[in-house]
Amino acid sequence: MKSSAARGNEAGPLAKLLIARRPAILDGAMGTELARRGADTGLPLWSAGPLESAPETVKRIHADYIASGADIITTDTFRTTRRTFKRAGNPDRSAELTARAVSLARDARNESARTGVLIAGSIAPLEDCYHPELVPPDAALREEHAEHAARLAEAGVDFLLLETMGTVREAYAAAESARATGLEFVVSFICERHGNLYGGESMTEAVRGTASLNPAAFSINCVSPRFMDTALTSLRSALREIGAAGIPVGLYANVGTPGSETVMDNSQSMIEDVGPEEYAGFAAGWAREGAAFIGGCCGTTPGHIRAVARAMGRGV
Repeated sequence: MKSSAARGNEAGPLAKLLIARRPAILDGAMGTELARRGADTGLPLWSAGPLESAPETVKRIHADYIASGADIITTDTFRTTRRTFKRAGNPDRSAELTARAVSLARDARNESARTGVLIAGSIAPLEDCYHPELVPPDAALREEHAEHAARLAEAGVDFLLLETMGTVREAYAAAESARATGLEFVVSFICERHGNLYGGESMTEAVRGTASLNPAAFSINCVSPRFMDTALTSLRSALREIGAAGIPVGLYANVGTPGSETVMDNSQSMIEDVGPEEYAGFAAGWAREGAAFIGGCCGTTPGHIRAVARAMGRGV
């Protein structure tokens, strides 16, 4: 199956990275790391708020992940859609703050001594990741994801990361919008401990529903590392079933308490169940299973990514 990495005969930057480095190292969490450093991440803006109130902290987090060994850093755009600002009762600053988020990531990369670091543009579900019943109608999905993807592409990301997708319907709309930009994109699903999406669809349905749009890779994110092996088995089985076993697969887990619906407590603080060294042990296992890239989701820190890099034999 042809990947979105193919533009004529030329591979895109993500495809080149995944050939040069196996596994490539993705960064860790942004939202929970902002909270850990004292930034205001109150809902509904969450990680988007510090783009206004603490932009230097956002930039510092990117820089710390690069210094910890990340080959890919992810823009702080999980909640910069106009829908989020409307919910907050604020003027729509989505275009401005999406561009600012990309600029902060680019600045951190440019000021680093390392070369070859890629910037992934984060695209999240428009509503709550854990509540698939809130997914908007198709027309809204197409319009709002297209707007967000286009803004990220225009601002200069290297590829698009469609993350924490819990329904096939929204994953397809986001992937369709990403493909329209001409950039490579990754589709990353969130699933329950038995391997089905939060919307109840099977992983095979999820992969089959988006593979025709030629993503550069598939991924699982925001699942406890204690359940990630099941999710990985489910994803690989689904890819084999649709005849796409060669598509790269990535993993980035949260470090919350397994079995809880959310990895946050009521104050939006992280409930950490897995420390850096234990997380690196899980990552080493995923690398042995052939994961193309490995990073961290909610609750992971630069310390977690540094431990992963060392487990991969990187000198950081």
